[in-house]
Amino acid sequence: MKTFVFAFALCTVMACATASPSSEPQLFAWPVACDLGRTCFIQNYVDHDPSDKTLDFRCGRRTYDGHDGTDIRLPDLDVQRTGVAVVAAASGRVAHTRDGIDDVSVKVAGKAAVAGRECGNGAVVEHGNGWSTQYCHMAKGSLRVKPGDSVSAGQTLGLVGLSGNTEFPHLHFTVRQSRAVVDPFAEAGVKGECNVGRSLWLQTGSAAPGYRPTEIINAGFADRAVTMDEIEAGEIKRSLPGPHSAAIVAYVRAIGLQAEDEQVIELRSPQGQVIAEYRAPELPRDQAQYFISAGRKRAGAAWPPGTYTATYTLRRNDIEIERTVFKVAIGEPR
Repeated sequence: MKTFVFAFALCTVMACATASPSSEPQLFAWPVACDLGRTCFIQNYVDHDPSDKTLDFRCGRRTYDGHDGTDIRLPDLDVQRTGVAVVAAASGRVAHTRDGIDDVSVKVAGKAAVAGRECGNGAVVEHGNGWSTQYCHMAKGSLRVKPGDSVSAGQTLGLVGLSGNTEFPHLHFTVRQSRAVVDPFAEAGVKGECNVGRSLWLQTGSAAPGYRPTEIINAGFADRAVTMDEIEAGEIKRSLPGPHSAAIVAYVRAIGLQAEDEQVIELRSPQGQVIAEYRAPELPRDQAQYFISAGRKRAGAAWPPGTYTATYTLRRNDIEIERTVFKVAIGEPR
């Protein structure tokens, strides 16, 4: 992804010499006001592979070729519309901003519409000693700072949006030191290698942000067949099944899936009987995101009252690595 054309002469991942590590590196707070792993998720990490292949800092594939930042995504557009703050990761001075670009998926607008403005609405903050952070894809009209402003760590810069070259609401966050890209999960790592370097994240609560190779970002029920676009929009959350719904459908969307992963979703009645099940074929290749669903049409005048339970499992190399159970009550008195 390209960044601000007016910011400075940019270095793509591994294209510039690695910045000389300082004995006291800059540390950063989490740049989105969200609960990582619950209300926001990491979609992509920095690409550590200098070739046309990909490698994240943990030797995984949660990145894409040349990716120079950390993508922090929201579960859906419904959450984005509530207004999720982008905050300064450290104190500093605002060097550049851009606003006024529409919040429209690049699938709709087309890449030509954002050529030279791939970062969308955003800001660059300089922190001293050559360190800077860049914040991309912010919501139109949400920026609260201007060039020259001093900001403190945690101060709101704007809101997570859908501007520029993106298909989903997220913040693209890039760290640089002396203009070279730095992975905040693995600073001073050797290019082309992984599981090296040190984290630049400040601890918040009990720990600093960690790494998960795969995550479940959406799970729920609907009264009809589900599409990826409906999950992304968040609209499907308002179509819960009721006693007279034509169907009950359970769905799950996961990110960071790998080739040959095996997924199963099953739906059980209030009496514990399996009434629907779907076993997805082994994935032929890695998938940045993927959803599956299982459902059943209503056979009688109404659904039997009670709690319906869905279970999703993900197996990798014959080992279960993810499982989630979720429920919906139908026709029961409140």
